[in-house]
Amino acid sequence: MKNSRKPVTGIFEASVGTSLQIIHPEEKFGIVSTGKVWESILTDATVAFLGTGSQASKRFAGVETTGLNATDLHDAPAEEVRRRMKDAVKRLLKKGKVGAICLGCAGMAGMDEMVREACVEELGEEEGKRVRIVDGVTAGVAWLEGAVRAGF
Repeated sequence: MKNSRKPVTGIFEASVGTSLQIIHPEEKFGIVSTGKVWESILTDATVAFLGTGSQASKRFAGVETTGLNATDLHDAPAEEVRRRMKDAVKRLLKKGKVGAICLGCAGMAGMDEMVREACVEELGEEEGKRVRIVDGVTAGVAWLEGAVRAGF
């Protein structure tokens, strides 16, 4: 009988998994997303995914949001989007030694540059460029490609 199991991932799982693999053991990862409602949803999902309960804070810095919705990311004035994204990133960076930041919305794909700007502004050139920015769509595609090549 032919194996009907196929590798599957979501952008959330891919982002969290990738972040854990690319950060130093003393670092944390965090998520930047859209509306405030996502703070508790993504925090609860991360704690459940990690299976660590209250110990999640050891590797997880938390979630910060822009207050925009997914369509606002592309329809609101560009400077407003940039300011809100950068403010959310800077709040996240204040939560410990953050080594990776996940873009917590598929609509944020391609917004790496403004996240990088915020990292450099907050941490300085050298440290700001060291923070990894994880796009869940890219991470998901990479994971699936690897899983297929490995025969999973």
